[in-house]
Amino acid sequence: MYAVFQSGGKQYRVSPGDTVDLELLEAEPGSEVSLDDVRFVGGSGEALVGTPTVDGASVIGEVVGDVKGPKIRVLTMKRRKGSRHHAGHRQRHTRVRIVDIKTP
Repeated sequence: MYAVFQSGGKQYRVSPGDTVDLELLEAEPGSEVSLDDVRFVGGSGEALVGTPTVDGASVIGEVVGDVKGPKIRVLTMKRRKGSRHHAGHRQRHTRVRIVDIKTP
């Protein structure tokens, strides 16, 4: 069984046992989080397609901890001026292990 849900403006396809990095959530490591914006559930018999969400469906996950994403380097340069500006950024994510997919 798998589900497609939306969190932080992005959609994720997960199965029980998967680990995903979501946008930063306000949750403590070890706590349980319920993701209710489920768009699609499939893989076991009949597929449930939401309009836009599947009513009564949710994805249950356990928060593993906070992690940092890859470093993004930004270079702004104006030609023939000798003007350069260099910056970097690392986005923080919440790592979640998917425990269960609840269906209506």
